[in-house]
Amino acid sequence: MTTMTQTSARFREFKMPDVGEGLTEAEILKWFVQPGDTVTDGQVVCEVETAKAAVELPIPFDGVVHELRFGEGTTVDVGQVIITVDVAPGSTEEAPPAPAASAAPAAPAAPAAPADEPKARTPVLVGYGVAESSTKRRPRKGAAAPEAAAVAAAVQAELNGHGSPAPAPAADASPVARPLAKPPVRKLAKDLGIDLATVVPTGRDGIITREDVHAAASPAPAAAASPAEAPPVAEPVAVSATEAPAVTASARETRIPIKGVRKAIAQAMVGSAFSAPHVTEFVTVDVTRTMKLVGELKEDKEMAGVRVNPLLIIAKALLVAIKRNPEVNAAWDEANQEIVQKHYVNLGIAAATPRGLIVPNIKDAHDKTLPQLAAALGELVATARDGKTSPAAMAGGTVTITNVGVFGVDTGTPILNPGESAILAVGAIKLQPWVHKGKVKPRQVTTLALSFDHRLVDGELGSKVLADVAAILEQPKRLITWA
Repeated sequence: MTTMTQTSARFREFKMPDVGEGLTEAEILKWFVQPGDTVTDGQVVCEVETAKAAVELPIPFDGVVHELRFGEGTTVDVGQVIITVDVAPGSTEEAPPAPAASAAPAAPAAPAAPADEPKARTPVLVGYGVAESSTKRRPRKGAAAPEAAAVAAAVQAELNGHGSPAPAPAADASPVARPLAKPPVRKLAKDLGIDLATVVPTGRDGIITREDVHAAASPAPAAAASPAEAPPVAEPVAVSATEAPAVTASARETRIPIKGVRKAIAQAMVGSAFSAPHVTEFVTVDVTRTMKLVGELKEDKEMAGVRVNPLLIIAKALLVAIKRNPEVNAAWDEANQEIVQKHYVNLGIAAATPRGLIVPNIKDAHDKTLPQLAAALGELVATARDGKTSPAAMAGGTVTITNVGVFGVDTGTPILNPGESAILAVGAIKLQPWVHKGKVKPRQVTTLALSFDHRLVDGELGSKVLADVAAILEQPKRLITWA
């Protein structure tokens, strides 16, 4: 969704949206429009990078671009005007003076609107909270758009955070407004097959929350996913190399501004390491049979079109281990002094991207078949490689896998993602001498490391989970007998 103000009848200002989830700024990566260009309601005008991801911003009104207040590469605080639009081209009214680019965010006060003017939307780009704002909601157009346009608008809204107008006052009857919900909540509803029009909102200003969606998905009370915190800090799966800063030949040091994803990673790493007591256990396991299974699955017609690799079997093994030891899938609620046991698994996969480390997760991974899990893993990695992972895809993770083995590393002590209870590190699979059936033979061996939050997970429980994963990888038939 997007933030807008109206400084006059002719010129309207578009502010950097409230990015939510504790984020207060975003960097303008690219402008898709220039002064003099015509824009329409819902058209993407720029791409910005938050500490979560790169996100496209749609503009919420029609007109002609009058001015771009900031250039590409500029970090802008939430609430600052980034573009002004002439909504009445040809009018003789003069444009308002533009403040300096370094000025503080515009004051929230705006000229008083007529009493009968509909309230404007109070928007966010991503996240779970809506900041106090004096902006006014834009009224819905009186004429109903064609069905195709409505579908396109809905897709634009879900992917890019385009806000939904509030219901108009009784005096100006208009079509029923689209349910209000943040992009992560819309994604959750889509994943669960829930029609937001049927959900009773409990949030401020009639906004549908994640808890509302979970309540609609199941009659029985269920633990809702905690709001996502800063980007996770697990060691990554290699996707692509981080872009190196330019340096001169004579430079002995390079100073890189700490911002965006890197800044959020640092904050999350410190927060996790010093708030959750970490315990890490290790086990070395013969995965020869797992590697044989991987080879057989690659030839299976049921797996055609999806990528089959050891990570797929490891992910399935962890899901089975969690099913056998459900208490490990939990979160610590410090504010309410509660342990939140989660009856779903959103499986995170750590990935290194050009913008830094991210951990998108596969929603409801516990319900997926092996082909479905393989397809989800492939899509997750491809999206991360392209730098198109959405904030919703990184929200609500419960446990994570980090594959340090792709770097040739034997093992590590991974740091928990904030809000999660466990993370499994997978080392390199190597041919090693191993005692098999009483004889020393060359076998394919790897080392697993499981870090867990000792407030939630006792040593016995953590050991059982790790031992179960190792047992499945040693004898993959347990995927059938135990599942």
